[in-house]
Amino acid sequence: MKLIEKLEEIEKPFHNAVITIGNFDGVHIGHQALFHTVMEQADMRNGTAIAMTFEPHPIRVLKNNGHPPLITPYAQKIELIGKSGIDVLICVPFTRKFAAITAKEFVLDVLLERMGVQVIVVGKDYTFGKNREGNLNLLKSYAEVFDFELIVVDWIPVSNNISSRISSTRIRELLMEGKVSQAHNLLGRYYQISGVVSPGRNRGGKLLGFPTANIKLKEELYPKNGIYAVTVDCLGKRYQGVANIGYSPTFDDNELTVEVHILDFNADLYGQSINVKFIERIRDEIKFSGIDALSQQIADDVLKARDILTNRHLSHCNSA
Repeated sequence: MKLIEKLEEIEKPFHNAVITIGNFDGVHIGHQALFHTVMEQADMRNGTAIAMTFEPHPIRVLKNNGHPPLITPYAQKIELIGKSGIDVLICVPFTRKFAAITAKEFVLDVLLERMGVQVIVVGKDYTFGKNREGNLNLLKSYAEVFDFELIVVDWIPVSNNISSRISSTRIRELLMEGKVSQAHNLLGRYYQISGVVSPGRNRGGKLLGFPTANIKLKEELYPKNGIYAVTVDCLGKRYQGVANIGYSPTFDDNELTVEVHILDFNADLYGQSINVKFIERIRDEIKFSGIDALSQQIADDVLKARDILTNRHLSHCNSA
């Protein structure tokens, strides 16, 4: 996949361009349906399959950092869209100047003249242009006047509930409720966070008998505080693990962290980047009477995590 991060980098129109446009936070099953349609239409025309997204999230610019936490940070979004099979990803720097472009200017100047778009693929709630003045009705009228094809892809319902559709908002709600298994069904993959392992409180292995890799959380969304069965990709392999998101109430900590105990693992990970996928929530984070009680509970959590991950066929030490 070719990545373009400025419109000025587009030197000439693409060949038989087919495009979809959106924030694509989460790159969930609904987004994947749009990508599939784009690629299908591009194949029919021997053309170019294109996705356009924005960085930073438009709400962050328009509402002064008022956007909800991101399901997929920028780098991860690029990676996931790349895996979809899209030919070109255009990540437009979203500024107030760009936000001031009218709907007509966006279609004529950006999509048609600069990019040579022949087919636009969007969802049923698509809006565009200054103050979101553009909607499907306007886009349909433009398609007739300016001779391009518009394809509107139906929303994908959540399971059999046709009144509830797959959306980034719904996935965000599920994760914040700790329902990572349900979020998996909407994402089409397990929710994950990535980060560099940093020094922790130096008590996991020495004090509790369960060494942990500690990740500092940034802007991305994280599931509800608690204990989770996870898989961990590190050093080129995949391991089973147990993750704690929270404040370690037994020790009265007040800094939110992710601490991951990787099963059957003893290598030094400081400074290494790891990827943690959340498979199932085990329990709430609670305060224990002392170290012995906490250590016993962690041992129980490890057994539960092994059982969950084995039953899901997420076996130990596969290649990442």
